[in-house]
Amino acid sequence: MGGIYHELRRNNDIHQEMDVSGVQETPPLMVKLKPIEVTPETFKEFGQVIRASPDGEEFGPQDAQLDLSRGIPRFYIMHLKDRPLKFAVITHHASVTQCLGSIGGHIWYLGVAKPSILDSDEIKGDAGMNVVKSSCGHFYVPPAVEDVRIFRISGPKFLKLNRGTWHAGPFFKADTMDFYNLELSNTNL
Repeated sequence: MGGIYHELRRNNDIHQEMDVSGVQETPPLMVKLKPIEVTPETFKEFGQVIRASPDGEEFGPQDAQLDLSRGIPRFYIMHLKDRPLKFAVITHHASVTQCLGSIGGHIWYLGVAKPSILDSDEIKGDAGMNVVKSSCGHFYVPPAVEDVRIFRISGPKFLKLNRGTWHAGPFFKADTMDFYNLELSNTNL
């Protein structure tokens, strides 16, 4: 199984919504991360793996536990092109869970790290943490590169990302792929 290359900066392991004006950029490093096959167990720190269930089965813990309460849900098909197996930026959605799945069950990859959103009580003691204030007003600590995991997803399943889970991708080897995406209508604004 191959790897996915993650480019990182020496001073800011993962750069997200940070003001770097006047800061000299250091050359990026390339780190090869080995993909982990996604299972409910391997993905539990980041969200859920949702598989097909029989029609009529009652709602339960096997179903996506969604938080779409902070806006208007948007369910759509993303058509993506040229998503090679490398990334330099990772992001998170502080107000919503997100669901992603490939149409047709094709193989794809997703980089993730655990949520790191802070509440105001956690910021007051800022014991040397690299706390950043987002343009949306919430505070977070960017994940360290050693905390980023790459998952390989195949077959008829989709991922539910917990609120605040850091993610990069989807990535794939084909020229194009289509994905189901459930998020808020203003998630990427």
